[in-house]
Amino acid sequence: MENTSRSLPENAYSKLKPGESYQPVVPAGARVPEFTARSLWLGLLMSALFSAAAAFLGLKAGQVFEAAIPIAIIAVGLGVVLPRRSTLLENVIIQSIGAASGLVVAGSIFTLPALFILGLDVNLLKLFLVALLGGALGILFLVPLRRYFVSEMHGEFPFPEATATTEVLVAGESGGHQAKVLAVAAAIGGAFDFTIIHLEGWAEVFTSRSIPFLAGLADRAKIVLRVDVLSSILGLGYIIGLKYSAIICAGSFLSWFLLVPLVGHFGAHLAVAIPPVADGSLIGGMSAEDIFRNYVRHIGIGGIAAAGIIGILRSWRVIAKAFALGFTELFLRRGKGAPDASARTDRDLPMGVIMGGILLVAVAAWIFFRFGVVAGESGATRLSLIALAVVIVISFLFTTVAARAIATVGTNPVSGMTLMTLILTSVFLLEAGLSGKAGMLAALLIGGVVCTALSMAGGLVTDLKIGYWLGATPAVQERSKLLGTIVAAATVGAVILLLNQAYGFVPSPTHPPEGVFAAPQANAMAAVIKTLMSNEPVPWLLYGVGAVIALTMQMIGVPSLAFALGMYIPLELNVPLIVGGLIAHLVPKSAKGDEKLAHARSTRGTLIASGFIAGGALMGVVAAVLKITNFWTGVRVGFGLFGNATGAGAEILALVMYIALALYMFFDARRATT
Repeated sequence: MENTSRSLPENAYSKLKPGESYQPVVPAGARVPEFTARSLWLGLLMSALFSAAAAFLGLKAGQVFEAAIPIAIIAVGLGVVLPRRSTLLENVIIQSIGAASGLVVAGSIFTLPALFILGLDVNLLKLFLVALLGGALGILFLVPLRRYFVSEMHGEFPFPEATATTEVLVAGESGGHQAKVLAVAAAIGGAFDFTIIHLEGWAEVFTSRSIPFLAGLADRAKIVLRVDVLSSILGLGYIIGLKYSAIICAGSFLSWFLLVPLVGHFGAHLAVAIPPVADGSLIGGMSAEDIFRNYVRHIGIGGIAAAGIIGILRSWRVIAKAFALGFTELFLRRGKGAPDASARTDRDLPMGVIMGGILLVAVAAWIFFRFGVVAGESGATRLSLIALAVVIVISFLFTTVAARAIATVGTNPVSGMTLMTLILTSVFLLEAGLSGKAGMLAALLIGGVVCTALSMAGGLVTDLKIGYWLGATPAVQERSKLLGTIVAAATVGAVILLLNQAYGFVPSPTHPPEGVFAAPQANAMAAVIKTLMSNEPVPWLLYGVGAVIALTMQMIGVPSLAFALGMYIPLELNVPLIVGGLIAHLVPKSAKGDEKLAHARSTRGTLIASGFIAGGALMGVVAAVLKITNFWTGVRVGFGLFGNATGAGAEILALVMYIALALYMFFDARRATT
């Protein structure tokens, strides 16, 4: 029988006391339908549909919506209307398979369209193999680290996206008061975000330029405050909490309120362009946003890379222990120290399968690089081995970075880590004698594999945490994720190829400029690769500054990765985190020492925050579908109804509405009683 618990245990989000253990919603001894024909076909269908939608929107607007929460909501809804109600664990598997879509899309669209932009040789098989090999590597490298991130570090990381998805699944299963709170919050958050992104009721981003006496400060001193007012980001901040939100914002404030003004001040009167800007733009003519994008963000990339290396060095014992336990399981299944695989909720794919899978992927990747990428080049075998080494080493090392980032802030900095991968790859290939179009092709395909691997690793650790809380079987989740990855990889490759044929990524006689897809991340990657393969300077100094800052933060006890993420992620996405984190801090404080009341209010706040995230994600999908409909048919269903997306008035209204939303979250969370 399935556990009838209607809520997560009280210690689901807190650190465990000595001798305390966590018991999931569905106990380890329960036998509940999990990997069934229903969960398989629904999950694969969701993977295909959401891959196509996410790829279209990501290439058109540069934004990839998160698929996990909408798929969880759909799974719950379908489970109610089908003749046999879905079990909680079936819904976990549907979500796990389907969510592979957003992960593969994020890894693919950042790099693969650059192949078309640079005029390189592209076909469907190459696109499919890059996405598939990367997704498989991300899964295989993350599995041995599951116990550390998911169970041993229980309560150490906020896991914001996993929390929201779990709350959706639990509320859908149990119904009652929890479901009502979450549904109301989702409706409010979804309506709020839909009004912004589709109806254009008010601006999405408030900037200090909309206030007259601060506008001059932004122009002269390059100091500008930016806040994204979407409810989903506010909810994310609440779940992350005040501690990590403050650290992330501290990194962002350093970038925007110190480094950007400094670059603007010292570069104001320079008469020459300073690399890495390649278009000849002068610093004196740049806005604060331009300075951040062209210079300061590179410092953030260096910080992320250094923080990742620091994290790898600090956790090498964990990595070594994870693989040592796996080998113990492989060779001495019942020997001393072998992990206890008797508990269903602690059973991963066998280490033999993992090691065999890594070997198989490595061989397939080498064949791909040797005969599909550098064939015909001088020293092709050596070049393919270099490519394989870069893919395996960077994917393996930065898997922990991706997992830690997504567990901490719910954001995986794959674009920054991929950019660093492209730079290192280009340097290695140039030293090996490969340049020009062949070098660009090899570097981009290597970057595509690594980018998809890191994206998949971050997504899988989220899935496994959901399963840990609810009582799913890790091995089933891991196997399911691979199936979803295969479908998503095939779908994404076909969609990218189709969109290039229909609309293109660069203007041409057959593709007029107004119809060309923006693909902003891929254009940035293409510019970097073209620069590197032309032997133009790399901003090593900026990367070094970021590395020193990350090292300094670590020396004074500040989590360097969270701080570096703040330096890299745009300011408007970080400020809302501290607003939500501050609300999360004040809500339990309002109980004035009553621990039970404080816990009840904090839990209600988590439900509201999860509702905001769920509603925002779901309405994001709806808006994407409507935009796709508009793009293909010309039918404008409510798009731009209010036409109030820009201008000072729209930004002031956005701030007013945002304050009202934050107050609703605070006071509604306080309505909880013991």
